Amino acid sequence: MQNLLFEFISKYISLSEKEKEVLTSLDIFRTVKKNTVLLKEGEHSNNGYFVLKGCIRTYYIIDGEEKTTAFYTEMEGITPNCVLNKKASEYYLDCIEDSIVTVSNPDMESEMFQKFPKFESLCRIISEEHLMKQKLDLDEFKTTSPEQRYLSLLQNRPDLVQRVPQHQLASLIGIKPQSLSRIKSRILKNIKN
Repeated sequence: MQNLLFEFISKYISLSEKEKEVLTSLDIFRTVKKNTVLLKEGEHSNNGYFVLKGCIRTYYIIDGEEKTTAFYTEMEGITPNCVLNKKASEYYLDCIEDSIVTVSNPDMESEMFQKFPKFESLCRIISEEHLMKQKLDLDEFKTTSPEQRYLSLLQNRPDLVQRVPQHQLASLIGIKPQSLSRIKSRILKNIKN
């Protein structure tokens, strides 16, 4: 498990053997079963997650209907808003697949930053990349049709089409499952013609 994390980190910074030992000594690695809810609306949490293997989904329940807002897969992290703003969560986090994650909290991160300042740089770089991706995703959602969003998903995240239930994909692009079926049929028909 830790080798997956070390490999990812090495894309940004190099780790000494001592730093690897410290990371390994922390009790941060967890195996989580499919359908495990990590966070519910109304709960408080201090945990941030980094997916080494698997898939985590964020969603809201609005008028009794789940509204998926994101999927986090290998080498993606999520720190729920409630960790930062100390308020109750407004959404849910659940595992779509059996997953291996790291679990951290602000106190642990602060201690690591003090001992190893380059981890703070690493987190800043990753946070900036994540913010940029979220902005682009939001812009795309606002400026494209559902069909264009689905085509973009096929191009940029083809793994999700195989890994995630159809109704959750439809929710992610802002439509009903029936509409997604029609879009898929239309795309398939255009490919055949």
